[in-house]
Amino acid sequence: MTADALDGFPTNAPRQTEPALRPAQRLSAAIETGRQRVVISALVFSLAFAGIGLRLVDLMAFGSDADGTLANRAVSAVAPVADRADLRDRNGLILATTLPSVSLYADPKLVLDPIEASLRLSKVLPDLDQNKLLADLSADRRFVWLKRGLTPTQQYEVNRLGIPGLAFQNEERRYYPAGNLTSHVVGFTNIDAQGIAGLEKGLDDRLQSGESVALSIDLRLQEMVRNELQATITKFKATAGNVLIMDAKTGEILSMVSLPDFNPYDPTAASEDALFNRNTLGVYEMGSTFKIFNTAMALESGTSTLQTTYDQGPIRVGRFTIRNFRAEPQSGRWSVYEIFRQSMNTGSVHMFEAAGLDRQKEFLARLGLTKPSPLELPEVGAPMVPRPWSQVSGMTISYGHGMAVTPVQLVTAVAAVVNGGTLHPPTLFKRDPAQPVPGTRVLSPELSRTMRALMRVVTVSGTATKAEVPGYFVGAKTGSANKAVRGGYNRKAGVTDFVGIFPAYDPKYIVMTMLEDAQAIPGTYGYNTAGWNAAPLGGQIIARMGPMMGVEPKDPNDPAILQQLALPVGPVAGGAQQAAVEEE
Repeated sequence: MTADALDGFPTNAPRQTEPALRPAQRLSAAIETGRQRVVISALVFSLAFAGIGLRLVDLMAFGSDADGTLANRAVSAVAPVADRADLRDRNGLILATTLPSVSLYADPKLVLDPIEASLRLSKVLPDLDQNKLLADLSADRRFVWLKRGLTPTQQYEVNRLGIPGLAFQNEERRYYPAGNLTSHVVGFTNIDAQGIAGLEKGLDDRLQSGESVALSIDLRLQEMVRNELQATITKFKATAGNVLIMDAKTGEILSMVSLPDFNPYDPTAASEDALFNRNTLGVYEMGSTFKIFNTAMALESGTSTLQTTYDQGPIRVGRFTIRNFRAEPQSGRWSVYEIFRQSMNTGSVHMFEAAGLDRQKEFLARLGLTKPSPLELPEVGAPMVPRPWSQVSGMTISYGHGMAVTPVQLVTAVAAVVNGGTLHPPTLFKRDPAQPVPGTRVLSPELSRTMRALMRVVTVSGTATKAEVPGYFVGAKTGSANKAVRGGYNRKAGVTDFVGIFPAYDPKYIVMTMLEDAQAIPGTYGYNTAGWNAAPLGGQIIARMGPMMGVEPKDPNDPAILQQLALPVGPVAGGAQQAAVEEE
């Protein structure tokens, strides 16, 4: 081998080159290079748009002022609310529920022409105030609500406008399918789903946690009662009215209507009078319906029997005189039976005097009439109890004046008097039939039976004959009172009330009706007392309610029923000893 061969290739020898690429290989290489360039370009553009998007989010949500500080924390304003549980009636019908909704907001700094935008937007949403809308769209802010709770149609129309700076926020909204019908019971929430009134407020924490609640209210009864009450208010030109229906054996409130009422979607438009729940907040002197308690107390004490007689002449107390109503006896001696049947004031005073002031205080307290009702609503009024509770106070309380209570207190106490003697706390919750009903014995079963029979007499031949419903054996008591005003009473303004039980031989339901400032009309012979207005209303409600609740009418001459409603001869069995308070 030569020296050149040993040292490598000779310098003058030709070098070996790479083989030439074929056409197909060149095309493949070009495609691969192009693909790489596209991927790189796409990545660059994606990063760029991501940066722009993040900046827009920052501007829309946190908008910075000129000095760099955060002007508006819009994120907190549009954060979705948690699901709020439903309220349902005793049959499962929805009274309050939460559904998806959408709201409209704006970033005024992105609105190019606030004047044009406000004009176009007000045509689509005519309920918005145009001046306020223009001010909002011109504001030096980055976030402003324009309208909460749009309908799908409204959202579509706003979207069609294509106005820069407007956007939608998905939210939830509270809906009340029954509207005004249950407004005082259910109440309402604010725009942020916080309970403001009614059970929405009273159960706010429970509903916020997602726990649905079954109420004792029967929506069927509620609608029927409201219609009957409204018709009666119109007929007697009354200024207001209310009705309360309770299950006598459980304390469940089946219907609670107060008129005027309000639209729960727009409570700010309602008057104070419409927002006022007369059944729970209204505190009234009940007039002669209080004689139920006075008579029960007198019979329990043993100081009076049904046959005991008292003089019915006027009673002088200082410069005042207690008389009977002009249609009642004004003189002579009448039995306790007649005093109750004909609703005599003076006889009631004598029955109280025989029993004594201490017994009266204790008896009314035992029935829960001296402290606020333990109801689930936040709107519960406190009774007006005389201080000092003097002998004169006791005299007027015996016939329903000088002490004021709420309708729910009255109904709860009457239920205890007629249901066998057990005071059940009133409730707006549906009770579990498998669980025992809470209650306290407040009087004897024998005394309760006597009071049922006496109330039946009032419907048959007393002041509540216009409440009679054939086959339902209605028992009742009526009351009329002037409204208390500073320094006395307004003789031209008053309340009339009726409390009825049915069937009287085994009461299932208590019905109370009340009217304010009812007027005498043709056919009432100049009278505007409860027997002419509140009692007929009670009878109409019972007549319609009975079939709805499955109460079967009975033969009015059924001997077994008549025997149950027969009044005892002599002192009422049991007396005060058996009526002592005991827990059941």
